Amino acid sequence: MSTFTVINPATAEPLREVSRASVDDVDAAIARAVRAQRHWAALAPLARADAMRAFARVVEAHVEELALLEVRNSGHPISSARWEASHVAQVLNYYAGSPERLIGQQIPVAGGIDVTFHEPYGVVGIIVPWNFPMTIAAWGFAPALAAGNAVVLKPAELTPLTAMRLGELALEAGLPEGLFEVVTGSGSVVGQRFVSHHDVRKVVFTGSTEVGTDVAAGCARALKPVTLELGGKSANIVFADADLERAAASAPGAVFDNAGQDCCARSRILVQRAVFDRFLELLEPAVADWRVGDPLSEATQMGPLISAAHRDTVTPFVKHSRVAFRGSAPNDPGFWFAPAVVIPDSREDRVVRHEIFGPVVAVLPFEDEEDAIALANDTIYGLAGSIWTENLGRGVRVARGVKSGVLSVNSHSSVRYTTPFGGMKASGLGRELGPDAAEHFTETKNVFFATDMP
Repeated sequence: MSTFTVINPATAEPLREVSRASVDDVDAAIARAVRAQRHWAALAPLARADAMRAFARVVEAHVEELALLEVRNSGHPISSARWEASHVAQVLNYYAGSPERLIGQQIPVAGGIDVTFHEPYGVVGIIVPWNFPMTIAAWGFAPALAAGNAVVLKPAELTPLTAMRLGELALEAGLPEGLFEVVTGSGSVVGQRFVSHHDVRKVVFTGSTEVGTDVAAGCARALKPVTLELGGKSANIVFADADLERAAASAPGAVFDNAGQDCCARSRILVQRAVFDRFLELLEPAVADWRVGDPLSEATQMGPLISAAHRDTVTPFVKHSRVAFRGSAPNDPGFWFAPAVVIPDSREDRVVRHEIFGPVVAVLPFEDEEDAIALANDTIYGLAGSIWTENLGRGVRVARGVKSGVLSVNSHSSVRYTTPFGGMKASGLGRELGPDAAEHFTETKNVFFATDMP
C-alpha cells in the first residue's frame, strides 16, 4: 500500500506514515457508507440525536489528546488547538438538536393535503483543508449526520491526523461502522472520486478558489449539489472616529492568528487618511508584542507556517513590498515566518490583490465612506471583514455596502456555529453553520394526498 509522510511544521521532522488511498479504497469506503446510511436514516430522530451527543461526549473526553495531535501536525498553538477540539464537541452537541427540528410543511391545496419532507442526500463527501483540520471537518460532518446522511471525509494530506482520530472516536462512541469514513490521500484521487462517484450525492469543499472552481465544474457535470468555502482577501476598515487604540491592538490577531493561514484573515487594513499615521504608530508595538514560537507554550500566539513550500509562496509578498515593520520569529528548524506589515505603493500591488495566506498585512489609506466601501469591494473575494467606527449609522451603511458574507462591527469575530457562515463572489457558494445547516444536507420531497371522494 502506498503511503505519505506527515511532517511536524514546528520542527520539520517526520511524524508518521499515512496510507494513500487508491480509487478502489475510496469506492470501498463509499460502499460502506451507503450501507450504514440506510440504517442511520431509518433511526428515530431522537436516536440519531442521542448518538451524536454520545460522539460529543467522547470528543470532550479526548480534547487534550486531540489538541496535542493538532499541535504536532498543524503547528497550532496549544491554546488554539484546545479551543478547536472543544469546538468539535460543541458543534456536535448543537446539531444533535437538529434531527427533531427538520420539520416539513403542510401546504393548503385543493382536493387534498400536501406535505413536504426533508430527505437526506445519502452519502456526503467532505473535503477539508489543512489550516483548520478539526473545526472545518465538524462544520460539515455534524449537520450532515444530523440530517440522516453518511459522511466520507478527506482530510488534507498535510494534516490528516486529527481527522483520522475523530473517525476512531466516532466508532468508540457507538456510531455505526461506515457512517463516518475518513479516507486519506491526494485530492486528485480521493476528492475527484467524490465528485464523480454516483453514490456521493453532495460534496462540501473548503480550500482555494482555483481548486473549488474545478470541484464545482465536476459537480455540475454530475448534477450534484456542492457547498464551497473558498479564498478571501478581507478588509479591516478603520474610520477616524473609531477607538484607534482598540482597533490597533486587535488588528494583529485578525490577520496573524494561525500564522495568517485563514481565509477570513483581515489581510488588508484600510485606514482613513486623517488617522493613518497615528494608527501605524499604535499598530507597531502591537505587532512587536505578538508572540511567535513553540506551539506547546501556553504563551504562544502564533506557530509556524504549514510547510517549506508554503513559506516559499509567502516570502515574495514581503521581499517585493515596502515593509513598515515586522514582528519576530524563532531562528530554529521549522517553517517559521516573522509577521510583516507592508505599505503598498499602489492599490494594484500584488500584496493588495492576491490572497497571501500567511502573516502579511497591507495597510492602505482611504478618503471617506464611499472610498472605503469601494476599496473594500475592489477584490474578487467576499468572505469576511471588520468595520471600526463609533457612528452606528455609518456601521450599518458600510456593512450593507461591503460585499462580504460575514462582517463584524468593532470586532473581528467571524465564526459562530450558531450563525451562518460563507462567502460571496469568488469566496464560495452556499452557507455552513447556523440553525439551517442540517436542512442544507437534505432534499425537499413534496407529497400530495388526495382526499376528494371519487
